[in-house]
Amino acid sequence: MAPTDPAPPGTAPADERLPLRRLLPLAAQHVLAMIASPVSTAFLLAGGLRLPPGRTAALLSATLVLCGAGALLQSLGVPRIGARLPFMMLPGGAAAALFLQIAREHGAATASGAVLLAAALLLAVLPLYGRIVRFFPPLVMGTTVLVIGITMVGVAAPMALGGSGLALVTVAATALGLLLLRGVWRQLSVLLGIAAGTAAAALTGTAFRAVPGGTLLAPPRLLPYGAPHFDLLAALPLMVFALASLAEATGQTVLTSEAVGRTPDPARDVPRTARADAVASLGAGLLGGTLMVTSAENIGIVQLTGVRSRFVTAAAGALLVLGGLLAPVTRLLAALPAPVVGGAALVVYAVIAAMGIALLHRADLGDRTSSAVVALSLLAGLLPLLAPSLYAPLPGWAHTLLGSGVPAAALTATALSALCGRLGAERRTAASAAG
Repeated sequence: MAPTDPAPPGTAPADERLPLRRLLPLAAQHVLAMIASPVSTAFLLAGGLRLPPGRTAALLSATLVLCGAGALLQSLGVPRIGARLPFMMLPGGAAAALFLQIAREHGAATASGAVLLAAALLLAVLPLYGRIVRFFPPLVMGTTVLVIGITMVGVAAPMALGGSGLALVTVAATALGLLLLRGVWRQLSVLLGIAAGTAAAALTGTAFRAVPGGTLLAPPRLLPYGAPHFDLLAALPLMVFALASLAEATGQTVLTSEAVGRTPDPARDVPRTARADAVASLGAGLLGGTLMVTSAENIGIVQLTGVRSRFVTAAAGALLVLGGLLAPVTRLLAALPAPVVGGAALVVYAVIAAMGIALLHRADLGDRTSSAVVALSLLAGLLPLLAPSLYAPLPGWAHTLLGSGVPAAALTATALSALCGRLGAERRTAASAAG
């Protein structure tokens, strides 16, 4: 789509209002660019929790509605909540992995309780935003995200079994899309892979899952796993992730502000962005989903079209809410064969691991201290995968913290990074005094 004319004089580009005939196709383009993430995340959660097709459709409905509501909240804003920038909201891929890990070890009700605790913690600490964000440098986040990706590849692998190679078809088609396509089409690689796997399933006569129901509208289910169970130790991985997400929210907000021509003001805008994330995440905890995070992935479309209006992403949010409430849409998606979903999951989690490596590139790994922190954190995160019986003699609380790879890696990286940073500051102070 060709760039459009700039906003009228005196109107900030982010506040430009477009006629409906231009607004709807631009909004649909944003939806197409981000739809793969909520759909694949809903499938990953449903597959990991072994949900039947009907409940899978309800979870997919809840995920789309939450994404749409989050986009509306960020784009339009209410007092102190929402950055009023052209943002879309997604379920966090790494957060979904943590949700599944908690659900496997403690039950889905505890995982929902963990989402609510993490969202409440994020709201509580926002007044201390400036002091907290420094504890999660790229070194800590990169190590944690890398371990999340590696861990969840192992979890998704059983979903890909069977189906006469359907998972391989899905992986191959997705990989070709990631390697060969560009722009919006590349962002749709996961959906294209799922489409290729689904077509292969139809050609080979693989049975699709039957999804009950014949109504037109199907609202999400409230508390689908029962009353949430609150366990602070079990929730710790998601709570740490929620705090670490402040660093990502800072980068996303500054990037999008610059893209729409607004002077970045992190002290004002980042807490608004994070509050909207927390509010949407509270809704996710009640509807069976995982933590929601604001994404700047759609900023490429903003640059491509030249339209920087936040009302476009608000309209995209409205389309997502409508799509989530339409039962035929969610039933159709929920009927996909499990191996196809498993193949897409393998690629998604491999990409998460690659994101961790990219974050580590921002750290100075040439420094011996930093490389030692990464090495020890990876060791702590991978030992539960490679030698799960190692922590068996430990008491229950210690086994909860160290016997699961992701929390062990996150806590080790955070503690060692803070300790080494403090010791380094003391050495610099002593050297300055001696000089």
